[in-house]
Amino acid sequence: MNFQPLGKRVLVQRTEEASTTASGIIIPDNAKEKPSQGKVVAVSSDVDNVSVNDVVVFGKYAGNEFEVNGEKYLIIDVDDLFGIIK
Repeated sequence: MNFQPLGKRVLVQRTEEASTTASGIIIPDNAKEKPSQGKVVAVSSDVDNVSVNDVVVFGKYAGNEFEVNGEKYLIIDVDDLFGIIK
């Protein structure tokens, strides 16, 4: 996909969380919370401290969600990112 965020924004794909607990209990989809971390797919030219393939942590309600070819993505302002997982 060719997508270039504008301004100080990044394109993030959420990482899926496990659907079972450590004890083996299956968590239904409607009871799961949305993950608050994801992989950066594209970065605006105005952003210099985040790069593609970084795993970032963001707020529960951060960004705007949209779907392309069945894949869900978030466009998140860099100020809404909490950090990078290394």
